[in-house]
Amino acid sequence: MPNASSIHASAVLIGAKAALIRGSAGSGKSQLALALVEAGRNGALPFARLVADDRAHVEARAGRLLVRPAPSLAGLIEVRGLGIRRIDHEPVAAVGLVVDLGAADAARHPPVETIETAVEGVTLPRLAVAPGQPALPLLLALLKLPPAGI
Repeated sequence: MPNASSIHASAVLIGAKAALIRGSAGSGKSQLALALVEAGRNGALPFARLVADDRAHVEARAGRLLVRPAPSLAGLIEVRGLGIRRIDHEPVAAVGLVVDLGAADAARHPPVETIETAVEGVTLPRLAVAPGQPALPLLLALLKLPPAGI
């Protein structure tokens, strides 16, 4: 990815698209990535595999945002309390969703202007997770439950 930007983020391929997980150090990016991979293993998601942990390279190409692991971290994930572990990973994925952990603008009923974000000029759906809120149940609900439309 010659024009890629390196960002502090994790990414997990969920089905055909990846979730790009952003947040400050210690916000739970690696923990959420590992939980998503486990959800794929136990059938809560049809498929989930790590793309990147801690450092991701992103690039806009043909209207899509592509994400890859930093070469030195490919296939590695931090497991709090255990250290760095090796895990199966995907070398590249198209991002379909951005998850912002510890988001100051997270709301019970998010306003329209907060449900999208642009990364490298590509507009993507965004899930803002409030500080201290468990991200996995919220993300699974987003992925599995249709909006009420009311």
